[in-house]
Amino acid sequence: MHLHTKAFLKDHLGISESIIDIGREIETEVQNQFQVIDQRKEYNQYKVLKVLQDCRISDIHFNWNTGYGYNDIGREAVEKVYASLFHTEDAIVRSTIVSGTHALTLCLTGILRPGDELISATGKPYDTLEEVIGIRGEGTGSLKEFGIAYKQIELKSSGEIDIDRLIDNMSTHTKMIFIQRSTGYGWRKALTIEDIRQTVEKVKALYPHVVVMVDNCYGEFLDILEPTEVGADVMAGSLIKNPGGGLALTGGYIVGSEELIRLISCRLTSPGIGKECGLTFGMTRSILQGLFMAPHVVSEAIKGAIYCARVFQKLGYEVSPGYKDSRSDIIQSIKLGSKEAVIAFCEGIQAAAPVDSFVNPVPWDMPGYDCPVIMAAGAFVQGSSIELSADAPIKEPYIVYYQGGLTFEHAKYGVLKALQQMVKKGCLCL
Repeated sequence: MHLHTKAFLKDHLGISESIIDIGREIETEVQNQFQVIDQRKEYNQYKVLKVLQDCRISDIHFNWNTGYGYNDIGREAVEKVYASLFHTEDAIVRSTIVSGTHALTLCLTGILRPGDELISATGKPYDTLEEVIGIRGEGTGSLKEFGIAYKQIELKSSGEIDIDRLIDNMSTHTKMIFIQRSTGYGWRKALTIEDIRQTVEKVKALYPHVVVMVDNCYGEFLDILEPTEVGADVMAGSLIKNPGGGLALTGGYIVGSEELIRLISCRLTSPGIGKECGLTFGMTRSILQGLFMAPHVVSEAIKGAIYCARVFQKLGYEVSPGYKDSRSDIIQSIKLGSKEAVIAFCEGIQAAAPVDSFVNPVPWDMPGYDCPVIMAAGAFVQGSSIELSADAPIKEPYIVYYQGGLTFEHAKYGVLKALQQMVKKGCLCL
C-alpha cells in the first residue's frame, strides 16, 4: 500500500492504523488466490467477446421501439447473445423481469401444471421462493394453490446433493428438479459445476424427460462453464447481479431449450403473444455493455470475498467459504454471533458506499422473509448485489452475507470500514 493511500485512509476515511495494517497483511497473503481468479477472468472475458462478435452486435442494436415492441432488433440481439453464451437454444432477457425471484417464478409457473411434482434437490430454497412454492404465507397464486406438489431433499452434511435420496423420491409425477447453486441464507458451500453435472447425469439416466432447472443467481462467471453447459434444461438469474456487470439498470434472464422458453414466454406475456412483444426501454446498450464488463467485475467481487474471508478468519470468526476454498458464487458468509455485531458490520458497509453513505441501515420486516432483515447497499443501481452490499436475517446464529464490489479497492474498503464500526460499537477488540 502506498504511503499516501495509507495516510488518506487514516486521515480522511477514519480507518485506524491497526486496521489498515491488518488489511495490508491480509492482501499480501491472498495474492496466490487472486492469480487463479485472474486466469479465469481472462478466459471468460474472451468467451463473452467472441459471442458478441459472432452475434454481429452493432450500434443499431442500441435503438429501441415503442408500444408493443414488435420487431425490436435490439431485444432479439440481446436474447441471441444470452442463448449463445450459455449454449442454449433460446433465451428471454427483459427489463420487465423485476428480480431473480421473478425470473425463477416465471420458469416454475410457465413449465409446471396441476398434478405435477416439483422437487428441490438443495433443501429449502431462498426465502423469497417460499411463498411462490406455497411453503409459507397465504398461498395466493402459489404453486400449492394450483395443485402442484412439492418435496425438498436436504443436502448432505458435507453440503453435497444427496443424489441417491433424490432419486428414491422421484416418480412418474415428478416434472422438475430444482437446484439452487448459491448458498442463499444458508451455511453451506455453493454448488460447483461438477456437483450440478453429476446430479443432472444421474437424474436424466433414469428420468430423461424430467426438467432440471438451476437458480444461477450469484453464480455467473465463477467457472469457465455454466450449468446449461453440463445438462441443465433451463436456468435463470438477475441482471443486477453478476451478468449485468453493474451497468444493467434492472431485469432478469432465462435461458433454456426452445420448447421450455416458449412455455415460459406465454407466462411472461400471454398465450399467443409469447416473447414477440416487450419493450426494452432503451436498455439494450447497458445490458450488453454490462455483460461485456461482467467477467472483470465478478472477478473483483470474488477478490473482495476472499479478502473478507481471510480477514475475519484470522480474527477468529467462522467463515464460509474459507479464503482458500473453491467458490461457486460471490457470497461470503461470516458467523458474527450477535445481533449487535451484524448491525455494526452492515453499518460499516453502508458507510463505505458511494451512494447513501450517510444512511443508517436498520432491520425491518422485508416482504418475502420470515424475520427482520438488515440490508446495507449504497448502490448506483438500487438492490444491485454485484455492487458492494451486505445483508442478514436477524436470527441466530447471526450470520452476515457480504457480496459484491465493482472494484476490489471498494470491496476492501468496505471490509475495513465494517471492522472499524465493529470496534467502535464494542463488538470487536483489536
